[in-house]
This record gives sequence, structure tokens and C-alpha cells, in this order.
Amino acid sequence: MKTTWPKLSFKEAQKTYETIHLWTQIVGKIRLVKTPWINHSWHVTLYVTPNGLTTSDIVAGDKHFQLDFDFIHHQLQLKTSAGETSSIDLKKLSVAGCYKQVLDALREAGIQADIYPVPNELEDPIPFHKDETHATYNPEHAAALHQAFLRVHDVFTRFRAEFSGKCSPVHFFWGSFDLAVSRFSGRDAPRHPGGVPNLPDWIAQEAYSKEVCSCGFWPGSEAFPAAAFYSYIYPEPEGYKDARIKPELAYYHSELREFILPYDAVQEADDPESVLLDFLRSTYEAAADLARWDRKALEQENFDNRRKADRSAYKQVDKDA
Repeated sequence: MKTTWPKLSFKEAQKTYETIHLWTQIVGKIRLVKTPWINHSWHVTLYVTPNGLTTSDIVAGDKHFQLDFDFIHHQLQLKTSAGETSSIDLKKLSVAGCYKQVLDALREAGIQADIYPVPNELEDPIPFHKDETHATYNPEHAAALHQAFLRVHDVFTRFRAEFSGKCSPVHFFWGSFDLAVSRFSGRDAPRHPGGVPNLPDWIAQEAYSKEVCSCGFWPGSEAFPAAAFYSYIYPEPEGYKDARIKPELAYYHSELREFILPYDAVQEADDPESVLLDFLRSTYEAAADLARWDRKALEQENFDNRRKADRSAYKQVDKDA
């Protein structure tokens, strides 16, 4: 049965996306200050849930808590291990209002979270506590984006399962507002130049300290005003931009230095999942071959074949015995 993917329009939903982006930065920064550092900033990410996005479990002394965006009931919810719950209505909520209400709710639960109140990875950001500009939330646009996240998460998870080397979870980066999964060769990478707006260079340099092939999905931005999938490798090997990939609608973006597949090309396809998997697999294979990754050691198919061979050998030993 064909899976229905929602239609997305950055032009129509831009203000809602921008507001949600900033809300997720507030919640993500709370996770950042309360969680031990994990390589490549994996400790700061959010995760897709059936209802929206979550921080997952966070420890605060003797208490555990979790913050959830619920794009079905249109709430930001706090839950603690002591049974405390509270919710914030997302409709007509400014960024400044979200900042105040979230920190107030945490304090009422006995949790202190002091975050740097300025957004990351954005040009000329407004501090959270001063931002009454971003206050748009269209429930239909938010629900459609959530449905897209669910479908993308499923395909990305299947793609992740094909790799037995070091690989990130499928997770949501609130700085860049994208859902991503990254594969690693295991080798060191050259020092990253940094230069990400409002992000210390050392964070980007640690994130790209190992050779990485990453793919993701974002709903669009002013710089790239359309929902799209991307795939890139760092460092980029010679010939990568000229690689032949699938499907035909995918292309190499010379400024972003990434392969791009418009979301519409997937959403409108007869088999969206297969089209997206073709893009993920073909861009990875081009990257891994040109960069001379040890694909035999890194890919799950080879691991599965070795495991099947081992099982056959054990069966033969049992039979001979």
C-alpha cells in the first residue's frame, strides 16, 4: 500500500517554521546545559516521536524530566520523574513567551536551567527573551511537517540499518533545523574551517573531526526556500560533484556543496520511500567509493553475509559431529 506523504510549502509555512525553529532552540539548549558532552554534539539533539519532537530523558539532580513538542495537540509538555506535568499552548505563543514559560515551568518543578539566550546558526538573531516578532503557529502547517518527519525518519532508519560502522542516530538538530543521519569511515578528517553563524568554530571542528557522509532533510530556509533532502561528504573527494546519482531530479548544489533532492520529487512519486532510498544509497556509494572507504568492513550487507556464512559453518560442524 502506498504511503501518503504530506505536501509542504515553505512559502506558505515559513513563519510557522521559523517560530518552531526558535522554540526548538530554547528546548535544545536546555538539553545542552543538562547533558554530558557526546562527540559530534549528539547530546544536544531532539528525536522524532509519534506526536512531535522530544528531548528524551534529562537528569537534573535526583529528578529526571523530559520536554515534548506535541504537534497533534499543539502543546509543549513537561514531564518529570516525580509525576509533575505541565503544558504550554503553542497557539499564539511568541518566542519570548515560550522562553519565559518553559523556564518558569522548570523552576516550579525544582529544576534550574540557565541557558545562553541567543539563537545559534542564524544571522542577526534576536535574543529569546526579547523576541516577540516570531509568534506564528499554524496547526495545519505544523502537523504536516510532523507527518513529513515521521516518514523521513522511517526511511532514514532503514538506511541507517544498512551500515555496521560508526553511525549517528536519526536525530533532529535544532541549530540547523534538520533531521539527519551520518555515517563515518573511521578515519580522521582535516580541520574544518568553521564559519557557521553564531556557532563557535571549535564545535564545528569537533563535529567534523572524522570523515563523514551525512544526509538529511530540512523544510527550507530563506537561503534555500524549499523543502529538500541533502547528502554530502566531508572532506569532499575529487569527482564527487560529477557523480551520477539517483533519481534524475537530484542535483549537485555548487554553493552548498551537497547533492539536493527536492522534497516534492519524493512526495509526488508513486513509491516515495524507494525514490528517497535511491538518493541516499547512490550519494553514499559515490562518496564512499571516491573517498576509498572500506565498504566491505563498514556495510551491514557484508556483515550479514559473514554472519550467514558463520551460521552455515556451525551447522556443518554440528552435522559432522
